[in-house]
Amino acid sequence: MKRRAPSGRASGSGVLAYQDLARAVRAGWIRATEPIHESQYQPASLDLRLGRVAYQLRGSFLPFRETVETRLVPHDPTDLDLVIDRLSLEDGATLQRGSVYLVELLESLALPGHVRGRSNPKSTTGRLDIFTRVITDGTPRFDEIRAGYAGPLYLEVSPQSFPVRVQAGISLNQLRLLSGPTSISDAGLERLYRRAPLLYDDEDAPIPLSRVVFNGGLCMGIDLSGRQTGGIIGYRAHPNPPAVDLSRVGHYDPADFWEPIKRPSRDSYILEANRFYILASKERIRVPPDFAAEMVVYDAGAGEIRTHYAGFFDPGFGYGDGSVLGTKVVMEVRAREVPFMVYDGQTSFKVWFERLLHRPERVYGVGLGSSYQHQTLTLSKQFRRA
Repeated sequence: MKRRAPSGRASGSGVLAYQDLARAVRAGWIRATEPIHESQYQPASLDLRLGRVAYQLRGSFLPFRETVETRLVPHDPTDLDLVIDRLSLEDGATLQRGSVYLVELLESLALPGHVRGRSNPKSTTGRLDIFTRVITDGTPRFDEIRAGYAGPLYLEVSPQSFPVRVQAGISLNQLRLLSGPTSISDAGLERLYRRAPLLYDDEDAPIPLSRVVFNGGLCMGIDLSGRQTGGIIGYRAHPNPPAVDLSRVGHYDPADFWEPIKRPSRDSYILEANRFYILASKERIRVPPDFAAEMVVYDAGAGEIRTHYAGFFDPGFGYGDGSVLGTKVVMEVRAREVPFMVYDGQTSFKVWFERLLHRPERVYGVGLGSSYQHQTLTLSKQFRRA
């Protein structure tokens, strides 16, 4: 039986903020088989938790017009089985590199007709090269949840560089809810920049508007200078690393998993094909508390390179209470098919800004955890920091 979405409306247009998400939970728009914890609430998103079972699959899929459950267990016995194995996550399980898993999340949705959703991996998930995407019933797209959707949420999980140990209840991805038009045009973004610069350099100076590029968002580049990181410009994942237990924070020696990359003698560096890198942005970005932001692809024609998995920036990232003059963006980079040369400062991604429905009662770095507020070239929180 199809679940009926609760009544009620979010007033106005924008990304739902911290307090709006709490109201959405109370209204039943977001439901869970276990109580939702305060720690799951972020300034403009909600952390979603893994359920108790992971299905190892032969490959990724979208349900299209069917439910996910129907695709997992087809009614027609002549259909080939999609599921290879079923793993319990109650006490934890290790997910292997290159395999595809599907986990029903503890949270489900019963959205009103004017509210839609969008999902993204958490920062830690991206920095561990764990490819995740949300799937909903009857959808032709990943990570986008149609307005009025009522049903379960599933997460596709595919570790790429490290075997990872996970257990039920941990969070690998985040959900944003949106009402009405939310995006800011380039002209609107330029007006915002004139009022308060959004990009700063390493000397705490705002980058002049004349040097800023707007192209469907705020364009940003790669830093190959190593000036803020002792001559290290990035890290490359070892080809045969140990497993990472996501429940362990500050536990692992980075040297067992990562090779540091020294500053090149020239202003360029060649990325090896199909290797995973952690690099940093040339600029430092500020996200004012009245806005949410997201990393998006700069231009598919600009090179066979992927620069991020995790893309959400919380309101207050690089801003805090107003005293933070920007924060570096950590980039999760992979060159596809062929080696690819990148240059210092080369535009590699853009940041898309969206309006919030309300200013959040808590912002990133003020009243909420902020693992990466002052990051430079920072690995995920499972690794020890110098």
